Amino acid sequence: MSQPADAAVRDLYARLLDGWNRRSAQDMAALFASDGCLIGFDGSVATGTEIVEHLAPIFADHPTAAYVAKVRGVRLLGPTTALLRAIVGMIPPGAGDVNPAANAHQTLLAEEAAGTWRIVLFQNTPAQYHGRPHLVEQHTAELRPLLAPDR
Repeated sequence: MSQPADAAVRDLYARLLDGWNRRSAQDMAALFASDGCLIGFDGSVATGTEIVEHLAPIFADHPTAAYVAKVRGVRLLGPTTALLRAIVGMIPPGAGDVNPAANAHQTLLAEEAAGTWRIVLFQNTPAQYHGRPHLVEQHTAELRPLLAPDR
C-alpha cells in the first residue's frame, strides 16, 4: 500500500475515534461519504444523513465511554479504496482501565475522491469470544499499553 494512502486512512480512522471520544456527532458524520454507512455495536444501521441523527441522541442521553484502539492493518483494495481493521476497547467515564465487556473489532472501508478520503462503511462488532475468556484477556491486554499514562 502506498505510504500516503495508508497514512490518510489511519488518520481518517483516528479522527473518527476522536469525534466519538469528544462526543461530536457532527464531526463523526462529516467523515462519511454522502451515502456512507455506520453499523453500530448494537447492530443498528445508519446511512448518509441518518448518521448524525443516530449519534446525536447517544451523546445527549448517555455518558459514553472513550475508545482506545490498535490498528491491525490497512489494505489497499484498489487505487482509491482501502480497508482498515482494528481492535478497540472502551474506558468508561471515570475509570482507568478498559472494560473487557465492551471490546470490539472495527472495520472501516474508505474511498478517496478528489483528494479526500471518506468512510464508505464503518462497522463496530462486539468481541465477546463466547466460551473463550483467554481471548478476551488477550484482547484487553493488547490495548492496555495504549492507555494514557495519567489513567
